[in-house]
Amino acid sequence: MPALIEVVSIINAAPNVVFDLTLDVDVHTASLPASRETATTSTERRQLALGDEVTFHARHFGLPWRMTSRITAYERPYHFVDEQTRGPFRALRHEHQFQDLDGVRTQMTDHMIIRAPLGPLGAVVTWALIAPYLRRLLMQRAAHITYLAQAHEP
Repeated sequence: MPALIEVVSIINAAPNVVFDLTLDVDVHTASLPASRETATTSTERRQLALGDEVTFHARHFGLPWRMTSRITAYERPYHFVDEQTRGPFRALRHEHQFQDLDGVRTQMTDHMIIRAPLGPLGAVVTWALIAPYLRRLLMQRAAHITYLAQAHEP
């Protein structure tokens, strides 16, 4: 049984601004300073595009984590998807949606689906511990993107 996480944010900035910030790996790593996250991209560009892979190294729950994801769908500035290709989960799919509300505000929706490893025990740990933790990380990242996007809008 997969765990589902959804975080919705209203940002006072145009969708293209929010979209571009979300695909910037430096913005991503800066949004989670406690995990000391670093990111290496397959292209060495810092702005991800369709087909690009990024490998994150971080510390979560006091343990080192490594996960590689690929951008598998990309429709600027409305939608993109990243999916784990290597990492701690049996599967992880993260869909990012950007809805233009009125030309100056964007609804950013993070929709993440996690499939746990280790059978029933992994599912319990994911539901009880991992999913709430990832939800907090998504909210923290969204707050950082909101701050940056609104700071750059007139």
